[in-house]
Amino acid sequence: MLEHLTKETFLSKVFNYETNKEWKYEGDKPCVIDFYADWCGPCKMVAPILEELAKEYNGKIEIYKVNTEVEQELAAVFGIRSIPSLLFVPLEGQPQMAMGALPKDTFVQAFKDVFGIEKGKN
Repeated sequence: MLEHLTKETFLSKVFNYETNKEWKYEGDKPCVIDFYADWCGPCKMVAPILEELAKEYNGKIEIYKVNTEVEQELAAVFGIRSIPSLLFVPLEGQPQMAMGALPKDTFVQAFKDVFGIEKGKN
């Protein structure tokens, strides 16, 4: 099950931008944040892929969703101008943003390249 983040849960689970000027990830496993809107066609194409990945990588990666219509401040903090935008957040180092409806194999490759996590391993 994917977790929908509000500003409050984002501050505690991902990044408290109100107290930290420098990036500091608050989570204990890598995450992907899907910035989306209900009216967005490509977002609807990505949603079932993320659901599958959440099951396949359960316990290894957190997958969060942020509704940019509801959480406009979060969208503004990350400069989201097109959706879907996907933020890949490793435990160490800077997060990386990808835009557009990515196919599943691109996520799998990114989890390997950005997070060092492969399905069925680690």
